[in-house]
Amino acid sequence: MGLACLLATFAPLRAANSPPPLPTRVQQLIELYARQELRAFGGRHPIPGAFVAIWLPHRKPFTRSIGYADLASRTPFAANDAFRIGSITKTFVVTVLLQLVDEGRLRLDDPVSGFDLGLRIPNGDHITVRLLCQMRSGLFEAFNTPELEKLDLSAGSHADPRQIVSWALKQKPVFAPGTRYGYSNTNYLILGLIVESLTHDTVANQIRKRILIPLALSGTTFPLYDPDIPAPYVHGYALDPKGDWQDVSVYLPPSLTWAAGSMISTSWDMKRWVESYVAGTLNSTATQRERLHCLPTGDKGLGFGLGVGCSGGWYGYTGGLPGYNAAAYYLPSNGATLVVFVNAQRHQSKPGAHVTMDAANAIARDISRLVTPRHVLFP
Repeated sequence: MGLACLLATFAPLRAANSPPPLPTRVQQLIELYARQELRAFGGRHPIPGAFVAIWLPHRKPFTRSIGYADLASRTPFAANDAFRIGSITKTFVVTVLLQLVDEGRLRLDDPVSGFDLGLRIPNGDHITVRLLCQMRSGLFEAFNTPELEKLDLSAGSHADPRQIVSWALKQKPVFAPGTRYGYSNTNYLILGLIVESLTHDTVANQIRKRILIPLALSGTTFPLYDPDIPAPYVHGYALDPKGDWQDVSVYLPPSLTWAAGSMISTSWDMKRWVESYVAGTLNSTATQRERLHCLPTGDKGLGFGLGVGCSGGWYGYTGGLPGYNAAAYYLPSNGATLVVFVNAQRHQSKPGAHVTMDAANAIARDISRLVTPRHVLFP
């Protein structure tokens, strides 16, 4: 039986008005492919686990725990488990910025030299807020500076984002502003500083007031100094020198990644959030048009807008930190939503590629081939 027939199959004797689940064979293939990716991206042993959640029109939501959220207790994933979402934090920062644009407090094409940030930014007259959002500023990666290697990065320490940015700005820019795409967390650390400069408030509090409270994202937080994760939570893992998995759930100070990646969320909150920001429910039609205007990254089938990835008709973002890899994408053309959590940050790169494929994206790609074959993520 072909896939189209499988997806059209209705389970017999289901309750009236109750949508059917995904066909059993499709569910089996999703788990099979996920386990294959956990093995492929693992070391001597597969990555400990993954959580997959899929929402399709006229289908019962599908959630599946594969492997373990906690190796020590052999506990599976649960939908309300807290998880570090890394760079998905950037989608919240951009939404606050777009609201500030809607309020007339800045323009996307304002140069960064016009903001009082206490920093001297190379090419600051030519780097705009838009270019920062698009990852097209050419600024050096803040987390690759030699000074950072000497910093105390223990979980209980505190990092100063402005200091970290200043180290990146001492490095030679990678390319001229606007000439190409180049992923750099420096862009979003600066955007966080711009938000605080304009609002005279913390970026964390602005996100809380403008997004988390209105959308009732009760499982989502922006920690500033507390390195712990609210319980219940997924444990994150990394390979030790012997090739075994060690728990790195509490590993870095959240102030290090800050506006570029410190937030924590749950699968259910991620569903509501990706659907909200891709639809533009919290900002104007005009700024949403700007957000979803995706430019090529240099890799086939992958574009990038204002803090949003674009592939195969899907929009969303992927985040990674030691121990954690999250992907959340929405397909507005048919209302499909896909969330994948993997409790290890493992990736692979191809020669000449501008981005790397990580385990969460690989699983998301495999699932999209199954459930939306005309709209494949990361082809």
